[in-house]
Amino acid sequence: MLTSVLAQAAAAPAPGARVIVAALVGIAIIVVLITRLKIHPFLALTLGSLAVALIAGLPIATAVESFSSGFGSTAAGVGTLIALGAMFGKLLADSGGADQIVDTIVGHAGPRTLPWAMAAVGALIGLPMFFEIGLVLLIPVIFLVARRSGLSLIRVGVPALAGLSVMHGLVPPHPGPLVAITALNANLGITLLFGVLVAIPTVVIAGPLFARYADRWVPAPPPELFSAPAPDDEPPAGGGGTRTATRRPTFAVTLTTVLLPVVLMMGKALADIFLAKGNGVRSVLDFLGTPLIALLIAVVVAMYTFGVGLGADLREVAGSIERSLPPIAGILLIVAAGGGFKQILVDSKIGNLLASWVDGTGATVLVLAWLVAVGIRLATGSATVATVTASGLLAPLAANLDPAHTSLLVLAIGAGSLFFSHVNDAGFWMVKEYFGLSIGQTIKTWSLMETIISVVGLVLVIPLALLL
Repeated sequence: MLTSVLAQAAAAPAPGARVIVAALVGIAIIVVLITRLKIHPFLALTLGSLAVALIAGLPIATAVESFSSGFGSTAAGVGTLIALGAMFGKLLADSGGADQIVDTIVGHAGPRTLPWAMAAVGALIGLPMFFEIGLVLLIPVIFLVARRSGLSLIRVGVPALAGLSVMHGLVPPHPGPLVAITALNANLGITLLFGVLVAIPTVVIAGPLFARYADRWVPAPPPELFSAPAPDDEPPAGGGGTRTATRRPTFAVTLTTVLLPVVLMMGKALADIFLAKGNGVRSVLDFLGTPLIALLIAVVVAMYTFGVGLGADLREVAGSIERSLPPIAGILLIVAAGGGFKQILVDSKIGNLLASWVDGTGATVLVLAWLVAVGIRLATGSATVATVTASGLLAPLAANLDPAHTSLLVLAIGAGSLFFSHVNDAGFWMVKEYFGLSIGQTIKTWSLMETIISVVGLVLVIPLALLL
C-alpha cells in the first residue's frame, strides 16, 4: 500500500503539487512510524526525510548529502548546547541546588500565594532542565507541599507543571526553541527576551488561575508515593548517582548561577539593539552572550558553586557531568535528524511554495506556523518532533521576516508544539501515574493546561507581531 502511494505521488505532473505531496507523505510516514509502529523518532525522521526526497524527485546522492548536511549542522549548532544544558542541570540537581530553590520559595509563601510560588518554582527549575527531569525533581516537593498545606494536589501541582512546560516550549536554551532558532536563523537573544515576555503571563493564566477551576473538577489528594518529607533524599534525576557536595548551595548562589547564562544572552541582545557595531563593550557582550560561550561559562561556574565550592571532590563533579550525557543521547539524535529533515524540505523548495501562498501580514505567518506545529503535535505526541518539523517546513518564510518577527515565529511554533498533550505523549502518562489520576482526569487537568499554554502563547505573540 505504501509503495503504491509513493508511486502515485512520484507521478504527480505538477512540480508544485508533487512537492506538496512529498512533504505530506513524508510527514505521514513519520507519524505512522512513531505512533503505530513505535519506531524511534530518529529512525522515523530519517526514513521520512528520504521518502520526501524520493517523491520530490531529488537525486539519491543529493538527498543523502542534503540530509547529512542538515544533520551535521544541527548537531554542531544545537547538540553542544543541549549537552552543556544537561551538564548544568545535572550539577544543579546533584548539589541540592534545585531543592534549595524550592525550599526557599515555598517557605516564604502562605496558603493563598502557594500556587503562585509553585509556578515560580516550576519556572526556575524548568529554565535549565528538560521537562522530564524537572518533573521528577518536583514530584516529591509537590506532594509534600500539598500534604503540609492542606491544598489539593491539583491546586499545587498544576502551577508547577505550567512553569515547567512553558519554559520547555518557549524559552531557550531548551532543545525545542534552540532547534527552531537554528532552522529559522533567528536571533537567540531577541527570542529569549520575547520568550520571557510571553512566558510570564502564560504561566500565570495556565498555572495559578487555571488551577482554581481544575481543582473543582478533579479532587486529587496527594498519594502516599513519597512519604518521607525530604527531597534531599531523592536520587538525582537523569541517571542516578550520588550527591556531589557535602552541603547545599545557598539560595542566592543557586539563583545567580541559574540565571547567569540568561543574563549573558540577554546582555548580548540588548547590546545588539542599543550599541553601535565596533563598540568595545558590544564586542565583549557579543562574545560572552554567544549561546555556546554563555552555557560553557555557566557549566564552569556551576562546577565550583554546585561542586568544589561546597566541598565536593573534583572527581565527583566530573562523574556527575559524565552521568548527565547518556540520558540525552536520544534527544540529540532526534534533534539532529530533524535538522536533516528540515534540509531535505528546504532543498525540495516546498518552503518557497508556502511563502508564495502566504503573502500577508506577519501575524498570518505566525498562525500558519502555529497550526502546522499543532497538527504534528497532535499526531506524534512529541513537542520536539513538532518543533523540528514545523520549523523545517517554514524556514524559507523566515527569510523575508525581520529579526523580531523571526523570533516571534519561533515562539508561535513553540506554542503550537505544546497543544493538547494526550495519550501519545510520554508526559501525559508521567503526570497521570505520578498524580494518580484517571485518563479523563488527566485530560481535564494536564491536557487542558497544555492547550491553554498553547493558545495563550499564540494570542500574546500575534499582538507583538502587529505592534513591531
